[in-house]
Amino acid sequence: MAKKNNKNEKPIEEMLWQSCDKLRGSVEPAEYKHVVLGLIFLKFASDKFEHRKKELVEDGKEKYVEMKDFYTMKNVFFLEDISRWSTIIKNAKQNDISLKIDTALNTIEKDNPSLKGALPDNYFSRLALDKTKLASLLDTINDIDTLKDNGQDIIGRVYEYFLGKFALKESSGKGKGEFYTPKTIVNLIAELIEPYKGIIYDPCCGTGGMFVQSIKFIENHQGTKKEVSIYGQENTPTTYKLAKMNLAIRGISANLGEKHADTFANDQHKDLKADYIMANPPFNLKDWRGANELLGDPRWMGYDVPPKSNANYGWILNMVSKLSENGVAGFILANGALSGGGEEYKIRRKLIENNLVEAIIIIPRNTFYTTDISVTLWILNKNKKERTAHINNTDKNYRHREQEILFMDLRRWGSEYEKKYVQLTEQDIEKVALNYHNWQQTDFETTYKDVPEFCKSATFEEIKSNDFSLVPSKYIEFVDKDSGIDFDTEMKRIQKDFRTLLNDEKDSQNQLINAFKVLGYEL
Repeated sequence: MAKKNNKNEKPIEEMLWQSCDKLRGSVEPAEYKHVVLGLIFLKFASDKFEHRKKELVEDGKEKYVEMKDFYTMKNVFFLEDISRWSTIIKNAKQNDISLKIDTALNTIEKDNPSLKGALPDNYFSRLALDKTKLASLLDTINDIDTLKDNGQDIIGRVYEYFLGKFALKESSGKGKGEFYTPKTIVNLIAELIEPYKGIIYDPCCGTGGMFVQSIKFIENHQGTKKEVSIYGQENTPTTYKLAKMNLAIRGISANLGEKHADTFANDQHKDLKADYIMANPPFNLKDWRGANELLGDPRWMGYDVPPKSNANYGWILNMVSKLSENGVAGFILANGALSGGGEEYKIRRKLIENNLVEAIIIIPRNTFYTTDISVTLWILNKNKKERTAHINNTDKNYRHREQEILFMDLRRWGSEYEKKYVQLTEQDIEKVALNYHNWQQTDFETTYKDVPEFCKSATFEEIKSNDFSLVPSKYIEFVDKDSGIDFDTEMKRIQKDFRTLLNDEKDSQNQLINAFKVLGYEL
C-alpha cells in the first residue's frame, strides 16, 4: 500500500486553478492554462534573472548587473526592465496591465532567438480580462517561488493539471497522459537507462518535461548537459510552443524539428539513431493512421504493420527503428499493450524473439493527473550481449541477457500526495534501479534474486509457454493476493472517489442551469 504523506500545503496547481476560476465569465475555462502559463513563464524568467543578479552583487560585480553577457553565460535570459516581474506587479492594478504583460512577453521573445514563435502574441490584450480578477491572479503567482525545486517541471505540471481539471482533449484528438510525465517516473526511467552521454530522443515530447528532468538527473550525478544532444517531436501547436518555452528558459538546446508535426505522418527525424529514448506516448491512441496509410513505412520493417485501432505498437516500432547499436529505450504504455492479440501479438512476439525487451515494470495507479489507470514502464535494449561499458566514470560489466526478461511489480509501492495521487519515493527508485542493474551485471548470482510479489527473471521458454504475454503477474510469484487488502481502507477510498465524482457532477449541473438562466430560460 502507498504510504500517506501528511503535508497539508496546498499544491501550486490547485492554488492557480482556484485563482483562475475567478476569471469565469470573462474567459473560458479551456483558456485558463494559456493565461496561467504565460504568467508563470514571466515569473520563472524573472526569478532566474533576479537570482543571477543577486549572485553578481554578492561576487562584487554590481557594475555588471545590467550587462546581458553576464546572464547569458549562465543560460539566464537578460530581461529589460519592462519585462521584469517586479514591473508587472507594480502595475498590476493599472488599466493597461494586459498590454504591459503582452509587451513584456513580446520583448523577451524579440531579445531571445531561441523563443521565436513560442510566446503568445498580444494574447492578454485580446482576452480583455477583468483587471481586478487579473490582479488577483497576479498576486497568487507572485507568492510562488518558481526556484524552490529547480528540478521540478512547473510548466508541465500546471499544464497537465489544468487539462485534467477541465477534462479537456486537445484538438488533435490525442488521448490522456501525453503532456506531463510525473517527475518521479522520469527519474525512475533515467536511473534505469542512465542517459549520461549521447543522443536523447522523445517522439512525443509534450511540454518537454522528459528533457527537463533528464538534464536535472545528469547534473545531480555530476554529469554535464554538454555531453547530450536532445531531439524531440510534438504534434499539438500549443504544446510544441510550450516545449520550446520550457527548454529555452532553462538553457537547454534541443532540436524539436522544423515545426509541430505528427510523428507517424511527418517524422521530423527520419535518419536519427538515438542512444537513449525516453517517452510517454498518448495512451491507446485510436485512428492514428488511415486504413491504407503507412503500410510500407520503413519503421515497421521486419514486423507486422501496427493496427490502426491502437497506436501503442506504432510508438514501439518507431522507437525501435531509432535505436543505435547499443541504444536503450524507456517508455510508458497502458497495460493493455502487454497482452493484446492480432497484429499486436505478432509484433510483441517478434520483439521478444529479437531479444529487444529488457524489462517490464508495472507502475502504481494514480500516478498521473489525467488518468488513474495502471501503466507499464518498458525497457528495450538493442544490445543484451556480454560487454563492458564505461558509464559516468564507472566500468559496468554486463552479462549475456538474451533470452531473459526482468519483470517487476510496483503497484503497492509509493507515497500518497495531494490526497489522491501516488508517487514513488527516492528510496523506491533507488531500490528498483539497484535491483535492475544488479540483474544486468556479471556477478548477478550474488547480488540479484527473484522476490515474491516484486520481481522475477523469466526465461524465453517461460515466456513462450505463456504465449508471449508480458503481464508480470504470469511470472512473479504471489503468495496470497487478497491477504494484504484492508477492506475498510479500500471501501473508504472508493467512497471518497465517488463523493468527489458526485460533487463534480453536481457543480456541472448547477453551471448548466445558471447558463440557461442567464439566457432567460429556466430548466
